[in-house]
Amino acid sequence: MSKTPRRLWCIVFAVLLAAPLTGCSNNGGGTGGAGGGTGVAARKQFLSMGTAPVGGAFQVVGQAIAEVLNNHVGTINWKLQSKGTKGSQQNIRQLQQGELQLALSNAAITYFAVRGEASWDKKYDMQAIVTLAPNVAMFITKSDSGINTMADLSRKTVTVGPAGAGFDMFVKPLVEEHGVAWDSLNLRNATQSGAVDMLADGSANAAFLGGAVPTASITQATSTFDVHFVPLDESSRQSLIEKYPFFHEATIPAGTYKGLDQDFQGLNVGSMHLITSADQDEELIYEVTKAIWENRAEIAAKHPAGKAINEKNAARYTGTDFHTGAKRFYQEIGIWPEAEESIVLESAE
Repeated sequence: MSKTPRRLWCIVFAVLLAAPLTGCSNNGGGTGGAGGGTGVAARKQFLSMGTAPVGGAFQVVGQAIAEVLNNHVGTINWKLQSKGTKGSQQNIRQLQQGELQLALSNAAITYFAVRGEASWDKKYDMQAIVTLAPNVAMFITKSDSGINTMADLSRKTVTVGPAGAGFDMFVKPLVEEHGVAWDSLNLRNATQSGAVDMLADGSANAAFLGGAVPTASITQATSTFDVHFVPLDESSRQSLIEKYPFFHEATIPAGTYKGLDQDFQGLNVGSMHLITSADQDEELIYEVTKAIWENRAEIAAKHPAGKAINEKNAARYTGTDFHTGAKRFYQEIGIWPEAEESIVLESAE
């Protein structure tokens, strides 16, 4: 046999040996993309985050978080879209259905959702990622309304937020703790600016307003008419804080609003927080939490709520257990509040 055919057979044999090896390499890359390895980082993962209607803080904060996360993808090549929704209640339902992966919510509304209480039809498996800005709210009236105390709200026309927003979940306990029956109020729904207009024209006697301090709607009211800030009974305020982990003390300094001549001893009635479903991938939530924490200054530059992403507040318990991915990251950087761990466990029983 000549040398040429022998050499040809050697080449063919080598190609046949190499072919399955190449095939294994390609298949292995595909498997890594589905369940781990370098394929995860290479493949783009699309995420949706629910916020709220345009005009409120949720929509702006959500957009800020989305922009920053898209600029800092970390080890997971995600693309995050911030989506306007009807707010906390819709966000929680869509997380449960898998239509959203992340969402903003009011801590009080999430608190009742995970327990299947208040107006919720069942328990929703939600968990927290990061606690954000406080929601400091109060009742205000015209100074000549005749409403001086919380008890005076009975049988009055009161605005308590937009229809379907779930504000009743924190306003109702607040009112009832002061001895006022919820069904004794003539309730009206309105946006915050709409509530101020209703106070101005006399179609409402009192309005529950708030958010970040200072709140634009309260500033609007004080520039339109003389305002009375309805004080909270101190024993009722402390009782609410003891009963519900989403209520926290909040003092509004004198001078914050026109006519507020003394410090107002108020309440954070439910912080804004970023949540997800309990079955969401641990590594994804770990990376999201890490990216938010490491780029919190960039978020704060886009919206003041980003300042709440700090050592004292980010991992603060508000009645909803933290996702294991978020908890792992907070433990690694040393800000997980170990003293609150027993509270979390007890609340889950």
